[in-house]
Amino acid sequence: MTEADEIVRFHDRCSELMRGLLEALAAAPDQPRPFPEIEDALGWPRRRIASVLGGVARLRQTEFGGRRPYRFHDERQSASGRWELWMDAAQARAIRRADRAA
Repeated sequence: MTEADEIVRFHDRCSELMRGLLEALAAAPDQPRPFPEIEDALGWPRRRIASVLGGVARLRQTEFGGRRPYRFHDERQSASGRWELWMDAAQARAIRRADRAA
């Protein structure tokens, strides 16, 4: 996703856990991080991110055409050799805006 209004709408529609993940990604824009590093920063157990992303999959598909308000690399594309997530600076600004409005 690139449109700020769409990112804000996604933030408003998703679960508390997904909002927490989005806010953690927005805190470090343009910094791809492997799932375990993000989970540690959030105090989450391992594989929680995979569960949260799975839980929001239906929302992404039905309301947002599968688009994501974050960036994703699988283990073949990432520098770490693990799945990584991050947001670009514009996505992070939209999430911070949504967080302030909530």
